Amino acid sequence: MRVITQQTLGGPEVLTIVDAPEPQPLPTEVLVRVKAIGLNPLEARLRAGEFPLIGRPPFILGWDISGVVEEAPGTWRFRPGDEVFGMPLFPRAASAYAEVVSAPALHLARKPASLSHVEAAALPVVGLTAWQGLVDLGGVREGDRVLIHGGGGGVGHVAIQIAKALGAHVIATASGSKQTFVEGFGADEVIDYTAVDFTEAVRDIDVVLDTIGGDTAERSLDVLRPGGHLVTAVAEEDSELIARYEAAGMRFSGIAVDPDPVALRGLVALVEQGRLRVHVQETFPFERVADAHRLLDGGHLQGKLVLTV
Repeated sequence: MRVITQQTLGGPEVLTIVDAPEPQPLPTEVLVRVKAIGLNPLEARLRAGEFPLIGRPPFILGWDISGVVEEAPGTWRFRPGDEVFGMPLFPRAASAYAEVVSAPALHLARKPASLSHVEAAALPVVGLTAWQGLVDLGGVREGDRVLIHGGGGGVGHVAIQIAKALGAHVIATASGSKQTFVEGFGADEVIDYTAVDFTEAVRDIDVVLDTIGGDTAERSLDVLRPGGHLVTAVAEEDSELIARYEAAGMRFSGIAVDPDPVALRGLVALVEQGRLRVHVQETFPFERVADAHRLLDGGHLQGKLVLTV
């Protein structure tokens, strides 16, 4: 099989395609012939050495996959021929930039028939992050006012739809150029952060989901109602900020996404109900992974990028 690997840290040019032996699935694992691979900004940071999550090179990046089961030894969950998708093993290396991946069956779900492999591969990391942030940690309920920072991004546009499905009033921040895009996913209000200070535009927020970082989490303290809750995917270990929230009587939660079969099935249910879709900005063939990573490095994406295999 072919895999995309790197021998050194650096820019997109360090990503190279080589031949490698196919992995051998353990009991309870399945061997998946990959059809599409979702790309995430974290992977660009890992490639460049900005975030040492999986050690030093050589390594194979990637977690988001959609494909077809080829082998299913010792598990009743899937059979050869089943179409599946998921985010196996995170934060351990899943080596998903590959034509074949071995993954725990529990970390996968059957691909909804309404999703292409490209769309399914785009969903797991962003969908699980949004679900765990809003449902599991945020406890969003009908009637809550939810502020989502970065509504046009991968996590953000999925989070808008999950919050709406929970019955929330959703406010999203996004650049003015993304306003129509964000409104198309159901946001009740969109704040152009390039023209308006969100701390002056909203009040009485029950739950804030921060996907941006920087000073966004700190400034969000001013818009929460008493007892409100900040959930952040980018500042989860800031002890000083946590103390400030606690001193103000607010709740602070950091989310580090993990494989979650219950949440994955929840995402599938929303897709099948027609209440959740994922936007793919652009697809790239496997051989053009460096071009895809150059676009990742540029940031300001709408939705997700996907490699096709």
